[in-house]
This record gives sequence, C-alpha cells and structure tokens, in this order.
Amino acid sequence: MSRANRIVTLLPSATEIVCALGLGERLVGVTHECDYPSYVTQLPQVTRSNIAKGLSSQKIDEQVRAQLNHVDALYHLDDQLLRKLSPDLIVTQALCDVCAVTEEEVSAVLKTLPGAPELINLEPMSLGDVLDTILMVGKATGHSDEAQRLVASLNRRISRVTERAVRSWRPRVGFLEWITPPFNGGHWNPELIEMAGGIDCFGARFQPSRTISYELIQESDPDILIISLCGFGPERARQDLTLLQEKLEWHRLTCVQTNRIYIMDGNSYFSRPGPRLVDSLEQLADIFERDAKTA
Repeated sequence: MSRANRIVTLLPSATEIVCALGLGERLVGVTHECDYPSYVTQLPQVTRSNIAKGLSSQKIDEQVRAQLNHVDALYHLDDQLLRKLSPDLIVTQALCDVCAVTEEEVSAVLKTLPGAPELINLEPMSLGDVLDTILMVGKATGHSDEAQRLVASLNRRISRVTERAVRSWRPRVGFLEWITPPFNGGHWNPELIEMAGGIDCFGARFQPSRTISYELIQESDPDILIISLCGFGPERARQDLTLLQEKLEWHRLTCVQTNRIYIMDGNSYFSRPGPRLVDSLEQLADIFERDAKTA
C-alpha cells in the first residue's frame, strides 16, 4: 500500500486530479487558487500570490514580467505550515513559473520537511500528457486501478468528440488567453482546437503560450475567436474585450461580422491541465458543430 495518506497539492489541476481519483479526504493542504471541487476551499492554503489583487490585466502582466526578470517568486510557499501539515506526498509542477510555485523553491523547502515526503512534478504539454499525469498520481497514491478507469472514461469522451468533429468546415480559430498584451493559447490548446475540428491561427502544438501582436490577430482574421483568460473567469474576459476592440479594426474581422466570438471560463477549464480539460474539448466541439450549420 502507498504511504501517501497526507497529500499537499501545489496547483489547482493537481487538486482536481487527486479529488477525481476519490482521494479528497487525503488532502491536507492546497493552494490559494484551488477551488474545485468546492470543498477544497476549506483546506489549509500553503501558498499565496505576491501579485496584488484588483489590478488591471496590463498591470498584472507588467508585475509578472518585472518579478520574473528579477528572479522574484510570484508565489510564496508557507514552509512553516507545510511542516505542520507533515505531508507524505507533494504534487507540484515544473511547467510554468507563472502558474505555481517554482520547482526550485519546492525542492529547497522539501529538504526541511520531516519524514522525507515524496515529490512528483506534473509537466503536461498535451492532452495525452494530462492523462499520463493522472496515471502518475494514481501510482503514487496506490490508486492505479482508479486512475486507469478514469483515463479510460476520459478517452471514451475524447473519441466521441473526434468521431463527430465536422470535417466539411474547418474553422480558423483564434485563441487568446490574455488580451493586454495579447497571448495565444499555448500548450494543449492548439491540439484541442484541432481535435474538435478547427485550425489554430496563433499557436503551435505543445508550445508554451507567447505574446503575439494585434497585427497578427488582424491579419489572421479568424472565423472564430475564443477568449479564455488564464486564471480568470468570463467576467474579466468580458471586461477586457473592450480593450481588444480598441486595438483592432474590430468590425472588419470575420468573427465579428458573423458573431462568432466566444468568451470561455479559462480558470475552470482551458488553463487547467486536469480532467476538466476534456470538458474544454467538448465545449470547442459544440461551438464548431453549431457554427458549421451556418457557415
């Protein structure tokens, strides 16, 4: 049997994976951003953000860049609370310094914790990688059978999407995960677009998100525009949409003329490489299928 009876997760998607495996009762600590399932918000929070709340998207970007340029951490890890919680398994990531506590900080704190807890890093770049991380967490917690069943269920849903994807019309899709400045949706998002039957205008499969120009958005002239802000819900995306309208020749865009602009919940879905990434795929497929009928 695994000794992973006291689990700390250092990113929301890891929390969702642990809970999807039926191990929520083993969680003893999560991050300040973990909010799904809802009961995890009652658990001790071992991180906090060093970015002030209430900032505009432009100010957030400026502070993130400034801190990363000066090798300052974006998140604070409460090492005293970690020692008190005494975890035997910590699940973190080494994929993106903007998304969670850095691998270096976690490794340094790990040396000070009692009992030599196990550390696993999740670094998915594709949907297949996300499924592999579920298997990894399952193995580390002694729940490999449950993980395999969950992955099999997710794969069935993925297959249903790819089988019904419309092939007669492949929309050119612009995916933005930030507006000021604009960032394309990277990592797994171009793959999700392709699997759902579209063509990504801005990104490259399995590559990190990057800053793009407003000129590229205008020149690409996507058939469909998806706005799914990293770490935020639809409310912030709607708020920032006016900034995008000011920067572009808005009414000349095909997606504007055909009313094919979709604001999505990036915080819950597209930004989180956990089980709900399959929900994101299904949402895209529904949009493409619906728009194909009027293309």
